[in-house]
Amino acid sequence: MKIFLNLVGCLAVALGILGIFLPLLPTTPFLLLASACFARGSTRLHHWLQTNPIFGKYLRDYENGKGIPLRGKIWVLIFMWSSLAYSMWRVDKPGLQIMLLLIGGCVSVYLIRFVPTMRIPK
Repeated sequence: MKIFLNLVGCLAVALGILGIFLPLLPTTPFLLLASACFARGSTRLHHWLQTNPIFGKYLRDYENGKGIPLRGKIWVLIFMWSSLAYSMWRVDKPGLQIMLLLIGGCVSVYLIRFVPTMRIPK
């Protein structure tokens, strides 16, 4: 089972890294999935992910219940809706446009209502 979790975690890290460069591939959910898999499959890989200089702090804050900074939420929503709007404009099928709109709406509601907003001390 640990080998399977580590393989899924490695695949999720690879997809997360690709998501940095590809607009419709999300980075954060894949990194969260990788972190969850590594937490159960390999303490060494989980530690590596959490101490990564690029995204380690964000993963630690999220996993510790601190949430995401307001600025990060705003940027996520801007990039997500920009990508979705472009995709809906390029797709000629109303069913796919509605599906994209529903996915964007659900992700937005989840991000705004259920993911804590980290308060930065002044």
